[in-house]
Amino acid sequence: MLTALQVMMGISDAELIVLDAFEDFEYVRRRVQISLTDTSEIMHADTYVWSDAEDPDLYGEWDFEEWKRVHMKDFLTMTLGFMDGLERPEPKTRVETYQSFMHEHEQPESGTQVES
Repeated sequence: MLTALQVMMGISDAELIVLDAFEDFEYVRRRVQISLTDTSEIMHADTYVWSDAEDPDLYGEWDFEEWKRVHMKDFLTMTLGFMDGLERPEPKTRVETYQSFMHEHEQPESGTQVES
C-alpha cells in the first residue's frame, strides 16, 4: 500500500530513543526507501511497522476520520501520560501507560454501584 506521509528530518538520537520507547514492542523500526512527492527524490527513512504480521486487524481499510472520532481523545490522554512518565525515575513504556489508562477508565467511580 502506498501512503502519503510526512518525513521528519533531523531527529536526534535522544529523540529516537523516545520514539522507540513510545512504539514499544508492538512496532519494529525498519529502514525503507521512499520517494518524496514534491521532488521525486529517493531517500532512506526509518518507519515503524506493526510487529504482528498475523494480526487480522492489520489488513483492510482504515478510516482516519473514524479513528479521530472514536479514539483520538483517549490516545492523546494516554500520550500525555507517557510523556509525563518519561520524567519519572522509572518511566513506563507506552503499552504500560496504555494499560494503566484503560484500567483506570474501566473501573467504576467510587460510590458507583455496578448492577449485576
